[in-house]
Amino acid sequence: MGEFILSGSQNFLLLRSIKQSLAGRVGIAYLPPLTHSELFAYDKDSSAADQEIDLAIQQEIVRGFYPGLHVSPIPTPVFYDNYVDTYVTRDVVGYLDVRNESDFRSFLVACADRAGSLVNYAGIARDVGVSVQTVKSWLSILQSSFLIHLLRPYAANVSKRLTKAPKLYFLDTGLLCHLLSIQSGQELARSSHYGSVFESFIISEQLKRHYAKLRRPALYFYRDDSKIEVDMLDLTLRAPRCLCEIKSSMTYRSRFSSGVRTVARDLDWQQGEMDVIYAGTGSFQDGDVHVYGAQEWLDR
Repeated sequence: MGEFILSGSQNFLLLRSIKQSLAGRVGIAYLPPLTHSELFAYDKDSSAADQEIDLAIQQEIVRGFYPGLHVSPIPTPVFYDNYVDTYVTRDVVGYLDVRNESDFRSFLVACADRAGSLVNYAGIARDVGVSVQTVKSWLSILQSSFLIHLLRPYAANVSKRLTKAPKLYFLDTGLLCHLLSIQSGQELARSSHYGSVFESFIISEQLKRHYAKLRRPALYFYRDDSKIEVDMLDLTLRAPRCLCEIKSSMTYRSRFSSGVRTVARDLDWQQGEMDVIYAGTGSFQDGDVHVYGAQEWLDR
């Protein structure tokens, strides 16, 4: 006991070997990019504190959470250009025997363009010019190497028909913004992708929080045939369970909480929180719903 293997982006190769040879004799700890609180703690104690700690959340989202970005002066676009180059040429292309690197790069951009949306395998395949089976295989690799997370729909014994397709999110918003050619917080705030990027940010933060405590996240979304939906259901713990709506608006509106209340009634949600997270500041109660500004939610 006490040997450690750090697998890097080769997680999909290592897990194959572990499952074959070390079943029952190994514990796996997932180490995704830094959480907001980890980054804040580092910046507070580092010589870069004055430059970093006061950055707006939008700029933090664009910068991303890979540790290497915060221990060296490398420009963000250069970091992600090199990351994509090495990931594509060394890891994925070799593992999948990809014939055309440009197809895989187009696939990455197509995934970024659809972040926060239901996965449409046929639509991605059509845009990239590959088969549906190829898209499914490539998505599986992106998920195994912790670049994306496919958020599954919540299925319960309710009378309404529910969506079956997962939603696609990136675990690091810096990579997501790079693939979308967003290079600053100001560009992000003006971008048509801001809503999906902000949603990815909150989802990824919740996933990383659970991974940091060695818990396997049980996160879902809810959507029925009436288009009533809630962005995140966190059932990882018995308490508190959470229904959460995510809004990129800087101002809270009372209508933001209508979805969580409707879904709470449908699911008989009696022992759990109902939350709304918005991009502004300030936390308060709107009846039975907890409302959190982004910074206040991150500081919880």
